Amino acid sequence: MAAYPRPDFQRPALNWTSLNGAWDFIFDDSDQGLSQRWHHEGIPQKKQQIQVPYAFQTPASGIGIHEAHEVLWYERVVEDIRTPDEVARGHQLLLRFGAVDYDCTVWLDGQAVGGHRGGHVPFDLNVTDAFSGNKAGRLTLRVRDSPYDLGQPRGKQYWGPVPESIFYTPTSGIWQSVWVESVPKMRIGGGSEGTVLRSDDIESGQLHARFAVLGRPAGASKGEIEIEASLAGVTVSRNRQELAQEKDWVCLDVDMRVSDAHGSLPVDNGVALWAPEHPTLYDLTLRLYNEEGQLLDEVQTTTGMRNISWTVGDSTFRINGKPRFQTLVLDQGYWPETGLTPPSQEALRLDIELCQKMGVNGCRKHQKVEDPVFYYWADRLGFLVWGEMANAYEFSDDYISRFNSEWVEAVKRDINHPSIVTWTPFNESWAYPALGSNVEQRNHIRAIYYLTKTLDPTRPINDNCGWEHVVTDLTTYHDYTDAPALAATCSDFNTGILGQKGGHDMFVGPTKSDPGTKHAPGAPVICSEMGGVNIIPTKGTAGERDWGYTTATDPEDFLGRLERLVMAVVKGGHSCGLVYTQLCDIEQEVNGLYSYDRQEKVAAARVKGIMDAAHQYYYEHVMPK
Repeated sequence: MAAYPRPDFQRPALNWTSLNGAWDFIFDDSDQGLSQRWHHEGIPQKKQQIQVPYAFQTPASGIGIHEAHEVLWYERVVEDIRTPDEVARGHQLLLRFGAVDYDCTVWLDGQAVGGHRGGHVPFDLNVTDAFSGNKAGRLTLRVRDSPYDLGQPRGKQYWGPVPESIFYTPTSGIWQSVWVESVPKMRIGGGSEGTVLRSDDIESGQLHARFAVLGRPAGASKGEIEIEASLAGVTVSRNRQELAQEKDWVCLDVDMRVSDAHGSLPVDNGVALWAPEHPTLYDLTLRLYNEEGQLLDEVQTTTGMRNISWTVGDSTFRINGKPRFQTLVLDQGYWPETGLTPPSQEALRLDIELCQKMGVNGCRKHQKVEDPVFYYWADRLGFLVWGEMANAYEFSDDYISRFNSEWVEAVKRDINHPSIVTWTPFNESWAYPALGSNVEQRNHIRAIYYLTKTLDPTRPINDNCGWEHVVTDLTTYHDYTDAPALAATCSDFNTGILGQKGGHDMFVGPTKSDPGTKHAPGAPVICSEMGGVNIIPTKGTAGERDWGYTTATDPEDFLGRLERLVMAVVKGGHSCGLVYTQLCDIEQEVNGLYSYDRQEKVAAARVKGIMDAAHQYYYEHVMPK
């Protein structure tokens, strides 16, 4: 049986069915499907089959072609899986999509049941009424994904069918899991629906929670929300709050301080803290009751009590009050056979374990809103993650609308994961080519910064990673030069780190209508992209398109370059972290620590020794200053 796609938020009495597998599929290059009523009559017999959830560009899809197709149609039979008892109790049938790139409309037996725009975040459609008493129906999707629209958020997907340079094969259509699930009509919402577990108050030991209640009928009587917290199988505390008649949410606090029964766990001020070296998670059970005390819904999830601070004023990034040097990698989240889609839940765990094997304590999940299972494992393995979003490449009013809605959905989906320690909405001014002079482009970055801060004041925001910062909590810079040049940059704060990068100013300067911005003294400074070294392939295996930012002659030369680059950052004395490019080779970009199929290119133990030395130097020589 397939693994449930959202293990971070699930009901004990789970009734669901995966819709991954074979679907009917057709390209609609002349865009005639709507006029010919394919959603009513069924897609034509010239259809082929595709393996969902893999994009047609990938080998795993069963199609695997690098061609430009803008309009795609999918079709399969779906069943109403609700039991007679669930039907009697009014359970609803939800059709859930992990992600569909980019704009889709959905029908069941020709009846429109909804749609979604945005290629990187999940959405649900209530298909209960569309069955009209039938146990099965014909599910049809029309998906539009422009191969060329530069105002469409696409991240590292190239705007042409064949990848080039640092850009990869595009992803069109369904690329994350699809399933149907029976849920109570009145139920507890997840992060995407407004449930927030604020777990940063480690001083008082309180979890500050806001629970959203969905499907509440108008004029419904009062109910109650209960949360029970446990640790290592022992109940810590329980709190129950009335759901007022006029509200569809409840705010309540839960005391997370533990007793002596948990003495074997690291505890600070009575709280078992989450940190990379001890990623302690509390188990949470959420319950919804009606006015008569009957249980309507129950959900199980977790939280990690931890605090992030970036405003101490000594240029440190702190977790639970302690300085934390971050050795991260740029993780693009691509696989050889499946593209953007993880080949399995275990593959996501493996990537984290491969990082940790090399002494890497986190990643920038670069230009991708990753499968939620990745964050599930990051929480459990103590892996630090910078949450990011796929950017576009042209600025327009339509782009603003597209980005805003999808970014908010991404933040809300992942806000409850303790492993996420930074939000990075933008990268290297992609889609913002005139930040130096265009106040509208600056204002949009400002707007996203403050919108994100409103949704989540507990994490720092890296507004525009690499250069041209507009309003930011972190000063991040990108530098792909060799070790001597990087060392000179990292040791000279004013003209090196704050000097131009890639032909861009580090902070946008003043204009007639805009005061501009500058580095905030004492803010954390991080080299958030560097390295990118490839190794000359074995004679006779080199590809014409294989490249890196710089090239090593063999694995030993690579390790020497890596050590010099990493130590150049830390010995400069100003940076509290680095992001090495990148985790693994991807298509023509062969500058990974691992090959595309996740094999070691250099000994992991040797890389770990370099990263460990960087940590030791930082804590012994940089922090005492």
